[in-house]
Amino acid sequence: SKMHLITLYFIYILPFGGIFLNCYFATFGCKVNTYETACMQALFAAQGDQTVQRPEEADVIVVNSCTVTASGDSRVQTALRKLRRSAPDAVLVLTGCFAQAFPQQAAALPEADIVLGTKNRSQICKLVQQYFAGGHQSIFAVSDYQEQDDFELMTCETIPNRTRAFVKIQDGCNCFCSYCIIPYARGRCRSKPKEALRQEAAALAAAGYRELVLCGINLAFYGAEWGGSLLEAVRICCETEGIARVRLGSLEPEQLTDSDLAELAAQPKFCPQFHLSLQSGCDRTLAAMNRNYTCAEYADLCKRIRKIFPDCAITTDIMVGFPGETQQDFAESLAFAERIGFAKLHVFRYSPRPGTPAAARTDQVPDTMKHQRMEQMQALGERMQKAFLQAQIGKTVPVLFERERGNGFHVGHAPNSTVIKIPEKNQKKSLRKQIFYVKIEESDAACCYGQILSNGAENPG
Repeated sequence: SKMHLITLYFIYILPFGGIFLNCYFATFGCKVNTYETACMQALFAAQGDQTVQRPEEADVIVVNSCTVTASGDSRVQTALRKLRRSAPDAVLVLTGCFAQAFPQQAAALPEADIVLGTKNRSQICKLVQQYFAGGHQSIFAVSDYQEQDDFELMTCETIPNRTRAFVKIQDGCNCFCSYCIIPYARGRCRSKPKEALRQEAAALAAAGYRELVLCGINLAFYGAEWGGSLLEAVRICCETEGIARVRLGSLEPEQLTDSDLAELAAQPKFCPQFHLSLQSGCDRTLAAMNRNYTCAEYADLCKRIRKIFPDCAITTDIMVGFPGETQQDFAESLAFAERIGFAKLHVFRYSPRPGTPAAARTDQVPDTMKHQRMEQMQALGERMQKAFLQAQIGKTVPVLFERERGNGFHVGHAPNSTVIKIPEKNQKKSLRKQIFYVKIEESDAACCYGQILSNGAENPG
């Protein structure tokens, strides 16, 4: 009951405490949100609270929202209603991008007791305590971003026995693409200080992680505030003892120079997987989206990457049905994607995002046409992925094994992120967190299969 929670609060803050809160977390959206949820979990854990897997067991429910699309907002609001029904007496905290970008809408939601944006999330535990102490008066704690804001430092909770860790090194975006609300939800570009990154990488290595994936809202802008670059972050992580691999998350296709690429190639721990967000393969559409490159520039970047990293994987995001996209524009986009030959495509339909210039356009593409174009682009993506995996056959690659799924295979990733499976019957003992050389023998639509070389000893990290 609510009275139980008030009593619990007073016991909790007194020195003779010993009763702690059960916390449930629901995360929507990107890898950055997943990382930030883990940071908030760590804050609660540091004061003795524990995470539960069922909302009905929770005293505190934290919903970390996404607002990339309007349909994403709807999913968050539906989840709030469902969670409130599951735990009518819990304190429900709504945080994340939706709350930051649309604070008035978020404040009007009756289910949310505390509304907190993407800023000052290190205060979440204090806000929960304030809510209990204040007689359950709802709290609105969304504050606007300022030009001079620093990167908010939070420690991510490490999960025992995991192989791969996501590390948020950058926040915010300065680009203002015409369809995107994220600059309003995240503020301007900010970067994690190098010393803080060095400490986090060392802590993750000490916790047993072997691979770090660097992520951010606009990763290519890491270090821009001090005239630095993403290469500095890669170098810091590669220099961390115990870390065997360093990988980049999604990148806007800013122009990486040949010297940048050569320096990445000089790092033996760097994984040659590049997720370069394309959005459209038509110059007219790219200009309307306010993207700062042409198809020719994008193709040139891919060519330069492949020259330096011949075994790399280039993956991308493509949007179909942007306002004003004609059938000819879509045909150009489809042909361009095929010409590049991506290892994997993430295809999505344009969804009007209120508050953006594209949503106000009167030449919206009908939903049926968006759906048809999405199916065509997805079919191309499936063909390209199958072709990429077939091209891996015959190669010998170092594989970092991550899990046994109980389905008869050891599963891991090659440096270029290809999923590799090894029959369990040939290797009885666990291979987790170890790197072995594997000869790839066959492939299907989703992964490759192979055998560990008889002399395929672990490649030292």
